[in-house]
Amino acid sequence: MQRSRLLVFLVAVACVAAFFALGLDRLLTLEALHARQAAAIAYREAHPLLAAGAYAAIYVVVTGLSLPGATVLTLAGGALFGLLWGTVIVSFASTIGATLAFLGARFLFRDAVQAHFGERMQTIDAGMARDGLLYLFTLRLVPLFPFFMINLLMGLTAMRPLSFAAVSQLGMLAGTVVYVNAGTQLAQLDSLAGVLSPRLLFALALLGVFPLFARRAVDLLRARRVYRGWSKPARFDRNVVVIGAGSGGLVSAYLAAALQARVTLIEKQRMGGDCLNTGCVPSKALIRTARLLAQIQQAPRYGIRRASADFDFATAMERVQDVVRAIAPHDSMERYAELGVEVIQGAAQIVSPWAVSTETECGRITLTTRNIIVAAGARPVVPPLPGLAEAGYLTSDTIWDLRTLPERLLVLGGGPIGCELAQCFARFGSRVSIVELAPQLMVREDPEVSESVAGHLQADGVELYLRHRALRVINDNGTTQLVADRQGTEIRIPFDAVLVAVGRIANTTGYGLETLGIPTSARDTIEVNEFLQTRYPNIYACGDVAGPFQFTHAAAHQAWYAVVNALFGSLRRFRTDYSTLPYATFTDPEIARVGLNEQEALARGIRYEITRYPLKELDRAIIDSVADGFVKVLTAPGRDRILGVTIVGEHAGELIAEFVMAMKHGIGLNKLLGTVHIYPTLSEANKYAAGVWKRAHAPARLLRWIKGYQAWLRG
Repeated sequence: MQRSRLLVFLVAVACVAAFFALGLDRLLTLEALHARQAAAIAYREAHPLLAAGAYAAIYVVVTGLSLPGATVLTLAGGALFGLLWGTVIVSFASTIGATLAFLGARFLFRDAVQAHFGERMQTIDAGMARDGLLYLFTLRLVPLFPFFMINLLMGLTAMRPLSFAAVSQLGMLAGTVVYVNAGTQLAQLDSLAGVLSPRLLFALALLGVFPLFARRAVDLLRARRVYRGWSKPARFDRNVVVIGAGSGGLVSAYLAAALQARVTLIEKQRMGGDCLNTGCVPSKALIRTARLLAQIQQAPRYGIRRASADFDFATAMERVQDVVRAIAPHDSMERYAELGVEVIQGAAQIVSPWAVSTETECGRITLTTRNIIVAAGARPVVPPLPGLAEAGYLTSDTIWDLRTLPERLLVLGGGPIGCELAQCFARFGSRVSIVELAPQLMVREDPEVSESVAGHLQADGVELYLRHRALRVINDNGTTQLVADRQGTEIRIPFDAVLVAVGRIANTTGYGLETLGIPTSARDTIEVNEFLQTRYPNIYACGDVAGPFQFTHAAAHQAWYAVVNALFGSLRRFRTDYSTLPYATFTDPEIARVGLNEQEALARGIRYEITRYPLKELDRAIIDSVADGFVKVLTAPGRDRILGVTIVGEHAGELIAEFVMAMKHGIGLNKLLGTVHIYPTLSEANKYAAGVWKRAHAPARLLRWIKGYQAWLRG
């Protein structure tokens, strides 16, 4: 393939060089056309078909090689063949030539561009799949934009050749008619400037932007169709009503109020949602206790002969609630009221695209609003496992009610929640077992990351049952057991308590989505577009209820887009950007990631290089006896542009922030290497990873020259 590309490239270069070397460019000028017009017309009259074929072939070659002169050739078409046949011939010849240039650019350069800009090209290709034909049509209507550039640039995208050809022919037709018609009056033309008057240019520019206005009109018509049957209020009580006071809802309400909108936030349960009450806050508080207990048990590694702790599980769980209560004021009704948000405690019900009702102390009220933002969150998935309900089970919502440590804890699911809590309870003294259907824990991570997690969990005493399918829960002689299948063999795992951690499902029922016919996606989340709009353009969704990520910071990130698009969408809309969204799993050691990992890059066909820096070489990690882990960076081949980073190690969730900022602002490893980091700190691992990349890409020829120069200086 490389040899074929080189051959095609050399042939194209040779043809272009010959075109200029032989002076053929001088033949494609208005003066030359005037001089040869009579002879050309005579030849066309004597050999009409041959003349048409030769003219079309020349036109295809000129446009296919992106040579100058297509404008003069178009005028010649009018002069030789008249308006009708000139338009027909030029239209098809220009389309064929443009398509050949399109295919040539794709054949020669797309793979190289994909290799260097894979992630960006995916974004561009997604945009082209959505709007590319409309943009192409718009550009073709405006002759001010060089058509040869359109041909070459479009060839680098994933646009289908037939679609490119069809839209190009239709889009270029108006300009073709103008130039061919001018060619029929060639004798009166003194310069190409006379072809397009300022008035005609303005008209064509208006014609070019017409598709954009037409699309806007189509969107409005679609919206009218969606809203048909609903009565829109003449005036509105609110600019925004937000449903749900978790992370997405709280940030939405705060931003709307900060932007001077009148906003009402409705929450039927507890302010702060899952994150504050049953998720991030309590789990990290429990992890802190478990980690401290493990550090006390590891005291000999720090030169302390004996250390012990008088651990009480109930007290530890009470501390968790103390932490929740300490943070709760940050998310309280009183604080948000001070920020300008009206907060209502009650169950919201969407009764129309512009109205939400709720029950208050003063009775049921209905608020009219220009926009609705749904941030209803998610809940734990409980599989229909026979016997599970009868035996009783815990979830990440209910485990915080425990005050007695289970002697044997069974965890169903080896994802982040399951792994974090399994390690905690193992460190507290429970005999913990994890049952996971997949061949590895945390299936979205690279195998080496999963293996690291598995190794540390096993070191803490957790038993792993990978590739095991849970079949049923039974009670055998007073002992509760899980019956699981592994490759056709049934095993029994006894337990005293079971934690179901197989995932979370969006809350999409009970507040009116069904009434409005708002659909859900294949992931059982509310179906939204890239602007976070639902079927109704004024109803948005963010956070766990919208997906695709179920992180507190992802919900806050989406909330910005939902609010700005809701309040200012008529002026400008913003597509939600997930390209630099990080996340962490707070096992010990922690796992943090941003961008691509290896398995995602392979699945998307994105080429990459790997740079790995082991923490066992980092001074601070050695000092603190936390040298397990690594920094793993994926970069574009031969370049320092970061595609993704995975960190396994102490405080990985903190260390990843530097890479998040680097990716967000286009900072490569070279600049990261040139940034001073304090010694000795864990953050030096990021700089040293950049150093590993630099050594692998050292300029060997330059270094040899420098070596010789230094030898010369020594005499």
